[in-house]
Amino acid sequence: MSRIAPPDTLSRSTPAQARDANAARRGTGAKLLRMALAALLLGSGMGASAHDGHRFTLPADYREECGSCHVAYPPSLLDAPAWRAVLAGLEQHFGSDASLDAATRQNLGLYLERHAGRSAQLAARPAPGETAPRLTRTAWFQREHRPGHDGLSAGIWQNPAVKSPANCAACHTGAADGNFSEAAIRLPTAAGARR
Repeated sequence: MSRIAPPDTLSRSTPAQARDANAARRGTGAKLLRMALAALLLGSGMGASAHDGHRFTLPADYREECGSCHVAYPPSLLDAPAWRAVLAGLEQHFGSDASLDAATRQNLGLYLERHAGRSAQLAARPAPGETAPRLTRTAWFQREHRPGHDGLSAGIWQNPAVKSPANCAACHTGAADGNFSEAAIRLPTAAGARR
């Protein structure tokens, strides 16, 4: 954080130094205002899916409904159109009936759209014959999980402990709690133990 010159030194400074000190003071004030606003939003639950690095906080109803069969994926991993497609196809959700009542679907839909990813790297559309897009087919996922990246091998998905790219918790030990930080990654060995 930059130090702001005390008022008595500003009077002895050059105009350029005074301008720089004033700019620093305004920047610090704006930063404090942004921090206070972020704290207020997080405390109110409005920023509930905001993430710090690779750590996410998910609302209880989302974790309950979407995390009962698989990891409740952070909403920022897909864009809004992809989440709409997922919700529209819950009756045939990758071979399961994951239907929700209308009110729950609407609430979760609002949450997912509000916190959806905004990058083209997160766009996903259903493959032919499927009703919902897979986040494992986004450009972002493919880049982050490519063979050779961070020790991944092409055979990781055939490992009995992993089975599928959608099984985040097999490698991301904190996935159920919304922690996808690289410090919490443990790749299973061929026998299924984590290393």
